[in-house]
Amino acid sequence: MSAFIHNVTFDASDPRMLGRFWSQVTGYALVDERDEFVRLRAPDAQGVRQILFLRVDDPTLGKNRVHVDLAAPLPQEDIERVLRLGASLVDQPVDGKPRWREGNGIKWVVLRDPEGNEFCIGAIP
Repeated sequence: MSAFIHNVTFDASDPRMLGRFWSQVTGYALVDERDEFVRLRAPDAQGVRQILFLRVDDPTLGKNRVHVDLAAPLPQEDIERVLRLGASLVDQPVDGKPRWREGNGIKWVVLRDPEGNEFCIGAIP
C-alpha cells in the first residue's frame, strides 16, 4: 500500500482566523478550534481529508515552496468570492480583472490568503 496525503498543514500566526477563512473557501467543516490549533475536515472522502492550522511564532520568509491548487467549475466566481473573504491577488490586475497565468494546457490565478500563503484557483480540468 502506498502512502497518501491525509492532512495539509499551515503554519499560522492566528490559526482561528486562518482556519475560518479556509473553511469558507473550501467548504471544509471546522471541527476543532483552539488558540494554538484548528482542524478542518473534508465534506466527503475525496481529496485531502483534513486541513490543519498550527500556531507558530516564526514568520514565513520568501515565497512558499508548496502551495494549494483549487479547481472550480466557475473559477472567476470563486476568485471574486475569495477576494471578498480576505484573499488578495499576487499579480497586478489586467484591465481591472485578475491576471490569468497559463502553462501545460491549464490556466490559473495566484492569490494570497490573509496571512500571505499563496494558492491558485483554476478551472476543473
